[in-house]
Amino acid sequence: MPAPPPPSALALLGPTAAGKTALALELAGRIPLEIISLDSALIYRGMDIGTAKPSLAERAAVPHHLIDIIDPPQNYSVADFLADCLRLCRQIRERGRLPLIVGGTMMYYHALTRGLNSLPAADPEIRRRLQEQKQQHGLPHLYAQLQQTDPATAARLQPADSQRIERALEVWLLTGRPLSQHLAEQQAAPPLNLHSIALIPAQRERLHLNIEQRFHAMLEQGFLQEVRQLQTQYPQLTPEYPAVRCVGYRQAWAHLSGDTDRSTFIAQGIAATRQLAKRQLTWLRKLPADLVLDPFSGSLSRHAQAIHSFYSGLP
Repeated sequence: MPAPPPPSALALLGPTAAGKTALALELAGRIPLEIISLDSALIYRGMDIGTAKPSLAERAAVPHHLIDIIDPPQNYSVADFLADCLRLCRQIRERGRLPLIVGGTMMYYHALTRGLNSLPAADPEIRRRLQEQKQQHGLPHLYAQLQQTDPATAARLQPADSQRIERALEVWLLTGRPLSQHLAEQQAAPPLNLHSIALIPAQRERLHLNIEQRFHAMLEQGFLQEVRQLQTQYPQLTPEYPAVRCVGYRQAWAHLSGDTDRSTFIAQGIAATRQLAKRQLTWLRKLPADLVLDPFSGSLSRHAQAIHSFYSGLP
């Protein structure tokens, strides 16, 4: 019996503080949908303020998924997300509703559109051997090997990019197949038929203002108290845990540890959030999105109507 076709879904993508949640809720008034979070920070319980998590009222108004699913010390991989998201898309479709995937976590979106990274894990012995070769013969020797075994990957790498050259050779030695072939196979079979809407502000200054205002609002709402509660509730947490490495939390953690004063913490938190937004925008501008909107040009209702019209016109 042939497998069912992959589920169809919309993705609403955008940088942090661009108004994705508000637009998704507005769109829910026009289309029967359920929201799947595409955000690697919203998965953690107890991390509500610093992640700008949708409120309980917002989650009650429209079904939300992949929010508050693990505790901060636990792990949640890209493979976990992909399996959960595909399962939820099928279930939502079976209920006659549209899966709307909302967020800005690039590695999650990459998995949805290009599949999982099937590359082998690092091998300490092979890495040691490559390091020895590099010390004895120099990096050009490794690059020449890569040009012979995987010319496509060598062509896109800089001859001085030691880390990526060594990783490409490692993949070749472990699998007997070039890295370029692995990547081509991953891109050939995306696991989800996905249409994407990208929110890209024409003026970055407005986004920066939103980020600054929201960070100060988080402090007023008790962000530092939230982080103190995490430290008390989960004494095993350290700055190396993925949950603590979330933007804002890392800076708050350092501040509560006495590493920074309050003004430095605030400046660092805002700067880190702006850097995150910059990375997200760089990614979004390269994305072949089906529909691009400026979140700060026009009303929320107008944007929701544009997405509704786009969705209604899909086959």
